[in-house]
Amino acid sequence: MQQKDTLAHLILTIVVTLGLTPLMVCVDAQAQIAFVSNRDGNWEIYVMNTDGGNQRNLTNNPAADLAPSWSPDGKRIVFQSDRGGPVNVRVPIPGIYVMEADGNNPQRLTNNGNNDRDPSWSPDGKRIAFVSGRKRDFENAAITYEIYVMDADGGNQQRLTNNDHNDYSPSWSPDGKRITFSSEMPGNAEIYVMDADGGNQQRLTNNGNSNWSPSWSPDGKRIAFVSGRWADFAHNFEIYVVDTDGGNQRRLTNSPRHDGVPSWSPDGKWITFVSERDGNAEIYVMDADGGNPQNVTNNPSYDSCPAWLDFPFSVSPAGKKFTMWGWLKQVGR
Repeated sequence: MQQKDTLAHLILTIVVTLGLTPLMVCVDAQAQIAFVSNRDGNWEIYVMNTDGGNQRNLTNNPAADLAPSWSPDGKRIVFQSDRGGPVNVRVPIPGIYVMEADGNNPQRLTNNGNNDRDPSWSPDGKRIAFVSGRKRDFENAAITYEIYVMDADGGNQQRLTNNDHNDYSPSWSPDGKRITFSSEMPGNAEIYVMDADGGNQQRLTNNGNSNWSPSWSPDGKRIAFVSGRWADFAHNFEIYVVDTDGGNQRRLTNSPRHDGVPSWSPDGKWITFVSERDGNAEIYVMDADGGNPQNVTNNPSYDSCPAWLDFPFSVSPAGKKFTMWGWLKQVGR
């Protein structure tokens, strides 16, 4: 990956603070948004109400815990973590873990010494798509990241993509039949869609820009994603939406700072995302057409990777620390 694209992808996945700013949209009070934050000096997974209230820490260990994704029933969260990596390795190697929605009973699903990340739970709860760097060219000391899928218990791991480009950020269609993802090529990245078995791969964007973090809408008709286009003011990263056939691309955000990492509400009326528009990476919620953006976090740390729970399941953590600030960040590729 070129240095520019690496920085771009890192910027896209940085968000900050679950704050006390009132949210002026009507959402289910029991709905939850998981996110990551370094407010306590380490990357941890947090959860909050969709108005930014009741922020609480789910993980608490020296490793970096990132990229949460809810199970469809709201009872579990899959995530990536550096905990338990190989010894005598200078750079921690992330693996895929799962825990109960209150943070209890964490279990490792992948354990192969490779770089496994970006988990995404299937709508039927039976499978988890993820990214792995296990495809290696030892002669040229190169690693290629591909999309994989496994059973929800970590078994039956299978590779879905197989090309010379790095593939990231899988997101399932609501019917579980297709997966959208971002594929990096020299100088840019584009949004693709494929069947859930890896077949019939099709490119949706073709603009020579950096297109990242696709997220499928609950009605199955649209995909939100992040794009850094030179036509945008100051080459900012903004949130776009595209029909699932690649048509009708349109920009939803237009701010002087970067916006990224979109996640739809279960009813498709809102999108939560990360923005630096106030000078710090924060989590926002906006209407699905880009209107009425509201800041739901407000602190000096970084918050990122918001993940909206697809089922209105109320989480009541037992014995976890209650916090009112924090930031979430996805590690750059």
